[in-house]
Amino acid sequence: MGRWLDHTVTTEIQAPVDRVWAVWSDLEAMPRWMRWIESVVTLPGEPDLTDWTLAAQGFRFHWKARITQRVEAQQLHWQSVGGLPTKGAVRFYALSPLQTAVKLSVSYELPAALAPLMEPTMLGGIVTKELQANLDRFRDLVETDPLAQADSAAADPAAADPAAAVAAADGMPEQP
Repeated sequence: MGRWLDHTVTTEIQAPVDRVWAVWSDLEAMPRWMRWIESVVTLPGEPDLTDWTLAAQGFRFHWKARITQRVEAQQLHWQSVGGLPTKGAVRFYALSPLQTAVKLSVSYELPAALAPLMEPTMLGGIVTKELQANLDRFRDLVETDPLAQADSAAADPAAADPAAAVAAADGMPEQP
């Protein structure tokens, strides 16, 4: 058995928690914002079982993961069931109706092939930086996606009309 490495990264997203959850929940779209993830395929008839391929630094790893806990718009936990030993969780915190914090925790067993080549603390630093960059790309995707902006306006109409927001704060009717 190898050594397990743990990583946790966070970001804040200017979008409602339901929208952030919806984008994250599309697991097959993860290669759009997770640079090292080459593919994610949901297995037919098994919505909680996915097939993953990671390609990075000349290495390729493959595993299947099962969702072990799903709480809509709050958290998603998984654990591998074959291939690269990995487990983790992503948690969503509604900071306000239009702002969500996302916390991603990932643990994996250092592959035996990498152990002689890399100091685990050096590899850990590389992986943590990459996970943070991935989460930042996810944030940018959600914040710039037109659907996310439409959901934000629906959740808080004043956000779509700054003049209405100021008028509401002043208790004055909006001027035409």
